[in-house]
Amino acid sequence: MPLCPVFWRLVAPGKASGYAAVIEAVEYLLRAIELGAGTVRSGRGGPFGAVIVRGAAIIGEGANSVIALRDPTAHAEVQAIRDACARVRNFSLAGATLYASSEPCPMCLAAIYWARIESIVFASPRTAAARAGFDDSVFYDELAKDPAERAVPMRQLELPEGLALFDEWMAKGDKVRY
Repeated sequence: MPLCPVFWRLVAPGKASGYAAVIEAVEYLLRAIELGAGTVRSGRGGPFGAVIVRGAAIIGEGANSVIALRDPTAHAEVQAIRDACARVRNFSLAGATLYASSEPCPMCLAAIYWARIESIVFASPRTAAARAGFDDSVFYDELAKDPAERAVPMRQLELPEGLALFDEWMAKGDKVRY
């Protein structure tokens, strides 16, 4: 019997070990969805949850806490990254997979890249989030524009002191690269 199409969407190429991998992915996604449901029911934030797994262990969990923390960056994925980094005592989550109740927004996607997370598995597409009032399309559109043409325009005012910071960083012998 051929593997169902869901299998191929859930498991990264080269990582598949059969239906057990799909079942494991579904379990992590259900945990992320459970975390998101908790925020909805408690009024702490929107319907988003995330779980970070390395090996066979959950190393971080997060739920949307934008309302509770009055913090627009307190998305589930960011909260999960913060939790995982604190637990493993490292800013790098290399080798980890993030399981999210919904497709990560551009901010969360950037945080995922900075954390060096290896792969992402999500349950609902961004179109479902948009239908519920969480439309990220403006951010995707804005990022595609030239910085000077964005709704929040950017301009550079180059100062030698700003460039000197990079020189100082490059010369620092005991820096921790990230």
